[in-house]
Amino acid sequence: MSGSNKHILADDNIGRLLRKLSIPSTIGMLVMSTYNVVDTIFVGQGVGTLGIAGVALVFPFQMIVLALGQLLGMGGASIISRALGAKDPGKANRTLGNLITATVALSIMITIPGEIFIDKILIILGATETTLPYAHQYLRVILLGTLVRTFAIAANNIIRSEGRAKASMFIMVLSAVLNIILDAIFIFVFKMGVAGAALATVVSQTVACFYIFSFFISPKSSLKLAFVNMRPDFKVLGETLAIGLSSLGRNIASSVLIIIMNNALAHHGGAVAIAAFGVINRLTFMFFTPVIGLSQGFQPIVGYNYGSGRLAKVRESVKISIVWSTLICTAGFIIMMIFPDWLIRVFSNDPQLIEVGSANLRIVVALMPVIGFQVIGATMFQAFGHATRAFILTISRQLLILIPLLLILPAYIGITGVAISFPIADLLSAILTAFFVFPAMKKLNRDHPVNIRGL
Repeated sequence: MSGSNKHILADDNIGRLLRKLSIPSTIGMLVMSTYNVVDTIFVGQGVGTLGIAGVALVFPFQMIVLALGQLLGMGGASIISRALGAKDPGKANRTLGNLITATVALSIMITIPGEIFIDKILIILGATETTLPYAHQYLRVILLGTLVRTFAIAANNIIRSEGRAKASMFIMVLSAVLNIILDAIFIFVFKMGVAGAALATVVSQTVACFYIFSFFISPKSSLKLAFVNMRPDFKVLGETLAIGLSSLGRNIASSVLIIIMNNALAHHGGAVAIAAFGVINRLTFMFFTPVIGLSQGFQPIVGYNYGSGRLAKVRESVKISIVWSTLICTAGFIIMMIFPDWLIRVFSNDPQLIEVGSANLRIVVALMPVIGFQVIGATMFQAFGHATRAFILTISRQLLILIPLLLILPAYIGITGVAISFPIADLLSAILTAFFVFPAMKKLNRDHPVNIRGL
């Protein structure tokens, strides 16, 4: 534990601890977002439009791998942070070992069938005769890196669950920077095309995995790697999968949401509408990134204090995080409402795209200030290990509310129906979150830690 008897997550100053854990997570995510943009630019400049199309076709598959990594990582992180708080290192170490075992098993289950049925998978994803060769080249290499990508995503959550946010940030920055450098070398120097972009991704994530293993065997980690802990413990695995199911649901819902939205936009507005909402998605995600970073810092703090029975600290963590997340979302809301034209122009000078984008941006973010509360509420139950409530709140906005709205409203009011679906979903999901969160907060009685399991 880095030579100290007091765990980093035991810090009584919740505000300071949240900053210590959230800021590095936010920086790491911003760097990863930058990498995604640069990667697309390199493929476009070095390969062309068909190269971009080929990479885009593989994106839903990559989302599935991301979902599996988050499934294991978020579930394992919740168990580990609570186990550390309860002074149960044995359970924490078993969870880490079982996470490695599960990662290997799931990766094999994806890689082998993926290689066998690669072209059939790509056709299902929408590949045509012209785009199939590029998508095939890209996916074939990406498939070989399924194990390292899944483990890197899962393990990063585990490292954050120990309170080591800076180490987690370094891993993301290392992977992103190395990926950008290798992209340039493989695409422009070695002329490897989209296969080079895929290889850059796999190599950078492999290097990140080596760093992750070095972290776990170092004194910096509270966890210890041991082969005995990799023996399947079905109770631990079951709890991991149950808690992580909410993260899996969120990522799958995101993929389905993109497909449905693009189909509605194509039917009612064409390419300009799709491009405009693509810009809107990038803008809203950029302003929303700090909330994701805050929730990643919030989760291990709540899990640790919940596991150790310090319910007053849990209450304080939740209240501070709700205030901070609301302020962040409100700031983004104000900027996007005042400067929509200028923000859209950063991406394009097309007058029609600017007109469609700026008008709909204001509608999409109309109730953005309430989103932070919804995210913190869902993360709180995930930290508690309450799988059902976490799952319901995590999928409520996209899967339960937004997708049905996108299937119904555009048929009556066109593109406006797509835009207005977002604030309606934000409001309804916030109300649902309040229905779960407020009763739970009342039960967090600092004088009765024995009631902790009754939340």
